Amino acid sequence: MCFDHDSEPPVAAGDRAVTSKDLTLRAADGNELMAFEAHGDDESKAAVVVLPDVRGLFRFYKDLATRFAQAGHDSIAIDYFGRTAGAGERTDEWEYPPHVAASTLEGIRHDVASAVSRLRANTTNRPVFTVGFCFGGSNSWHQAANGLGLSGAVGFYGRPRRSETDAVIDRVSEMTCPILALMGGDDPGIPQEAVDEFEKALRDAGVPHEMVVYPGAPHSFFDRKYSDFADESADAWSRVLRFIAANS
Repeated sequence: MCFDHDSEPPVAAGDRAVTSKDLTLRAADGNELMAFEAHGDDESKAAVVVLPDVRGLFRFYKDLATRFAQAGHDSIAIDYFGRTAGAGERTDEWEYPPHVAASTLEGIRHDVASAVSRLRANTTNRPVFTVGFCFGGSNSWHQAANGLGLSGAVGFYGRPRRSETDAVIDRVSEMTCPILALMGGDDPGIPQEAVDEFEKALRDAGVPHEMVVYPGAPHSFFDRKYSDFADESADAWSRVLRFIAANS
């Protein structure tokens, strides 16, 4: 997992008044999934689907969805594990690994699509972006190739190749929106060679992209507890907001 139970996004609250709530979404395959929605009194131009790490939806991602809404982008954070763990709240210590192993790219696509549809309920051509972390980082990039009509896909420290059968790097030719990748330079699970390979694949496929590596930053550096990497976190947040603005 990327973040501790009591971690917080390293993002200050914005000025926009926001209403938020827990909800249950229903995917096209019938799956019911936990989600958290944050939106302003007036509909924002662009919206965001937040994709968590391997532990699924918990407080960190609800807080982050709220920060996106306060920054001007209505948002929905989703869970991945309704098919195997149900759509109810879980304890901090729940055993997530079997549910990660049982998840599928197709199931996650359906779940993301349900959030995209809700965000576009009033405006069918609304720009929607995915923003994910770790497991959610590569899941976010996968959505660029899933025919959802996204305006962009952002991944924090996602693996370009999670396994031989799950490699987003092999899908770059299917991607239809720009990619933003924000990576830690001191992340042993994602060496620079893997980052370079991913960037080359995107470049060769003609996919608009921005690849940012923060020297010395660890995996999951985007955490208020990592005060040594506050500048990197601030820069990453600024880049995400600029990416959304540039592609909306």
